Amino acid sequence: MKRTRLLAFLLFFSFARLSHGSDNSEGEFVVKDMIIHHVLDGYSWHILTYQSGAEEHHVSIPLPVILYTDAGIVTFLSSEFEHTPNGTVEKKGLSFQISHGHIKELSGTSVIDISITKNVVSMFLAFLLLVIVFSVVANGYRKRGAAAPKGIQNLMESLIDFLIDDVAKPNIGKNYLKYVPFLLSLFFFIFFNNLMGLIPTGANSSGNISFTLALAVMSLIVILLSSRSYYWQHILSPPGIPFLVKIILVPVEILGIFTKPFALMIRLFANITAGHIVILSLVSIIFIFKNALLGLPIGVFVIALTFLELFVAILQAYIFTLLTALFIGQALEEAH
Repeated sequence: MKRTRLLAFLLFFSFARLSHGSDNSEGEFVVKDMIIHHVLDGYSWHILTYQSGAEEHHVSIPLPVILYTDAGIVTFLSSEFEHTPNGTVEKKGLSFQISHGHIKELSGTSVIDISITKNVVSMFLAFLLLVIVFSVVANGYRKRGAAAPKGIQNLMESLIDFLIDDVAKPNIGKNYLKYVPFLLSLFFFIFFNNLMGLIPTGANSSGNISFTLALAVMSLIVILLSSRSYYWQHILSPPGIPFLVKIILVPVEILGIFTKPFALMIRLFANITAGHIVILSLVSIIFIFKNALLGLPIGVFVIALTFLELFVAILQAYIFTLLTALFIGQALEEAH
């Protein structure tokens, strides 16, 4: 009985991620539109779609739209786009529409979009979940003291010890404790956001290039602030290298300062996004061929890939943290 319930849950978990598809004017299923809808950010949080007669009804949570314009700050709920003619919202004499996933003003007025989008809400939820989890762990230490940890306290302690002993300490060196809070925050924030993207109807925050760019920039800032004179000497004037070789090598080394965080950004973005696209593409086969019998074999593949995505979620968080620790260690390196 327990196995049957587990299988039913896994099937729901896998297929619920395809909450609804996109139709063209002829009512045909469009794979590209459906995948883009699920992978990209949005101004509302779509929950589900249900059929009532010949009509489709979408259940969504509207999110606040905040725009900075020449007329001042404009705010309204994203649901207004759905309840106005042609999806145009009129505010303060300006007309706004969503075009290719972005809000634009029809008369050409510049708009700075600082809206609370689906990915932003997901990041806040991940942050809240982190606070709850670590509050529970902290309370566990206060109650048990030096006694052996149990449950989630034991799990988190194992992860923290691993990150300290096998990531921070060997890669950074004697000053590793100074960077442990940053590395732990980096790992768990990425990991929890990766998990949020696997929840049915969840947001794909880690698969957003802005999310990974922000993390990469923070890592770059920490690396540069941690750098010592020998680090810059090695970049600007590598010892023991002929002058003519330095002419070529120094620009490459300077470029390397920025390509390292760029690689962090692209690696996390590409791996998380690719996993979502593969799963959604497999599920789309059922709707393309309109054959329910394909659901069983494809469902098995989707379940297997979902478990693989769980592994990728923690792996990518680990790789991002490991490489950040490695780059910090290089910046702290002393002359031999």
